[in-house]
Amino acid sequence: MTRPVAVAITGSIGVGKTEALQAFARHGAATISSDDIVHQLLREDAEVRTALLERFGTGILDDAGNVDRAAISSIVFADPEALAWLEALLHPRVVAHYLDWRESLAQLPEPPAVSATEVPLLYEVGGETRFDAVVAITAPDEVRRARARVSSPEQREGRLLSDEEKLERADFAYVNEGTLQQLDDFVAETMRALVARVAP
Repeated sequence: MTRPVAVAITGSIGVGKTEALQAFARHGAATISSDDIVHQLLREDAEVRTALLERFGTGILDDAGNVDRAAISSIVFADPEALAWLEALLHPRVVAHYLDWRESLAQLPEPPAVSATEVPLLYEVGGETRFDAVVAITAPDEVRRARARVSSPEQREGRLLSDEEKLERADFAYVNEGTLQQLDDFVAETMRALVARVAP
């Protein structure tokens, strides 16, 4: 089996990680977002649903009876203990889902050369050891404020490493203060470098 080169995309809120992930997809990488995995777990994992209801009660359900992520966020933002509990519940499952996905790519008749994953708290949870390379994205504060939407439980600003440290530790770094085309050009160049690592 040929496993794709595994790349993590990390950075703070509003830097453009999702746009970078989409650019990787455009340039031929298989892509997945840890945020999307969390959404899937909240929607589909019966054990997660049961644990959440036991811990937080039925107030976390929306009108359709589904787990409401915003309701959970409002609880854990103000309660570090609840936040730690939530991360202990979700994090191992997110990692397992990601590793299963990556393994499935390796079993394809023609595996992609690169797999890219958006991981907001990569360094904070020691997740960089699961990847072959890390892409760190940052942006000036005023640009991030203009882009940022409501934070998710995985993206709490106060717990993140500084942008400077992320850029220093990453294999590839980009300050995303220009156009989407410029970001796309950076990703295209990064993809060429990653594919070259596995070229015969």
